[in-house]
Amino acid sequence: KPPSIIDRHLRLELDERITADGQVLRPIDEVDLQRLLVQLKRENVESIAVCLLHAYAHRRHELQVGEFLRRSLPDVPVSLSCQVLPQRREYERTATTAVNAYVQPLMQRYLGRLQSQLHAMGIDGPLTLMQSAGGLTSVQDAAERPVFVLESGPAAGVLGAAWIVRSTSAGNAISLDMGGTTAKAAIIEDGQIAYSAEYEVGSAVSAGNRLVGGGGELILAPSIDIAEVGAGGGSIAWLDLAGGLNVGPRSAGARPGPACYRLGGTEPTVTDANVVLGYLKGGSLAGGAVTIDADAATLAIDEKIARPLKMTTTEAALGIHRIANAQMLRALREVSTERGRDPRQFTLVAFGGCGPVHAAGLAREMGIGRLIIPPMPGVFSALGLLVAGIEHHDVRSTQLAGAALTPEAISRLVEPMRIATARQFQAESVQQATYQVSLEVCYQGQASQIRVAMADGQAINAASLQQVRADFADEHLRLYGHRGGGDDELEVVAVRLVGRAARGRQARIGQVADQTDATGQRPAHFGSPWGTVVTRLARRVALERPVQGPLLIDEYDATIVIPPDWQAHRDRWGNLVMEQQHGAG
Repeated sequence: KPPSIIDRHLRLELDERITADGQVLRPIDEVDLQRLLVQLKRENVESIAVCLLHAYAHRRHELQVGEFLRRSLPDVPVSLSCQVLPQRREYERTATTAVNAYVQPLMQRYLGRLQSQLHAMGIDGPLTLMQSAGGLTSVQDAAERPVFVLESGPAAGVLGAAWIVRSTSAGNAISLDMGGTTAKAAIIEDGQIAYSAEYEVGSAVSAGNRLVGGGGELILAPSIDIAEVGAGGGSIAWLDLAGGLNVGPRSAGARPGPACYRLGGTEPTVTDANVVLGYLKGGSLAGGAVTIDADAATLAIDEKIARPLKMTTTEAALGIHRIANAQMLRALREVSTERGRDPRQFTLVAFGGCGPVHAAGLAREMGIGRLIIPPMPGVFSALGLLVAGIEHHDVRSTQLAGAALTPEAISRLVEPMRIATARQFQAESVQQATYQVSLEVCYQGQASQIRVAMADGQAINAASLQQVRADFADEHLRLYGHRGGGDDELEVVAVRLVGRAARGRQARIGQVADQTDATGQRPAHFGSPWGTVVTRLARRVALERPVQGPLLIDEYDATIVIPPDWQAHRDRWGNLVMEQQHGAG
């Protein structure tokens, strides 16, 4: 790059005494810093977050504060907002930096132990971690900015689902990842994953849409657009003071776990309900790692739910199952109908330990007629780690509107980010990378923005900027039901750059050893109009042609429930493809 561009970028980063309008910044008060240090030592803080009001534009003061604190408190992690999130909107920037500081000590200790144990095992390869936005990053970056990896597990699952969708040419899809404590949903259109500039953690519904926020901690960091609810196999069923049946968000976790695990848990859970309904078999599972006690599940639901509500144990179990489904429908609708998408035009890709049990019922409620259950659904998120490449994200706040919104103005913001990201790749011995630019766009006066991506490799010129305007208007119409008139000015409030380095080899699923228990049958309750049906067991590998349900497939890591109104077959990639047969049964 021309030295003049690099020099100008470095001057902007390191010497900001003079603002854009020519005003001189006052120096930091050293006396105030000393007073702050005394207070921090007195309170014995474990981690510090620093967020000055305009650090997104002038980071010099914040860097000075950070240098002082790190020198004075060398054992205390310090998070600076200009390094975590150099973006406007001080509340969100402060909240994000505070969450980063909150999890940083725990993450640093964990990563330190992990690296030590890997080294002791003779594993010296580079350690990378999945980010919330779907790409891998170095262990050093994850230790400094752990807020960027909070949703790493769910992100990996969506990457795996997108890989399945592209491999099978499934078109548009919604991924459903249901585990022990939560259920996560994301949308995949034309094989592409949707991204969000913000999300919530610790709320009733964690999502990237502020219009349906659940009151959690707002994180202004790039992430795959995932909606998450507290509904999983370990979610506890309970009665409120009015006698109403509720499920979650409290979970039995892995220990003591559901009552049927016989590890000390006594509260009825979704897993216990699925055992009572016959979806999950009693006895040994996962090669003997888990033992399911059907009598314990029945007793917990009978004592805590069925008797107080004066209903049969089966009716209570079905109620728990359906309420858990109702919770997960919130996540599925949040990424589809609440974003202007018709779920009937999508395929549902379900995985996780519990996803294949609930998938057909959820698809039926959403009007989705086609399901894909990938191989190894219980550990499917791990596949996403294998198909991901290294990614680095950067962002710059701006206010470009009217005559100021030009390709040259955007390029001036993109170029320093591209230089810095390229240097980061070089430090990681990455030789080739691609770069994608996206803009946070709104109509002037609006508080909410829409992220509009420019096509990969597309030059920033008048034509590409005009395409951004058209794409923004289309998405605004889909989300809010209208587009602006000719007099409505567009404003770009942030410019984002994503650098991606693809993996050297493409991942693929090899032949999976068939450990399915396919002998015999067991009764399973499917609700109205079928009731309890003696259901035969099947093997995924044997379903070379479509077979009508009801069927149960007990695999090593998950059970797949195929109700009477669904048909299933195995495709050439090993996926189980299910299609609803209207009027069947």
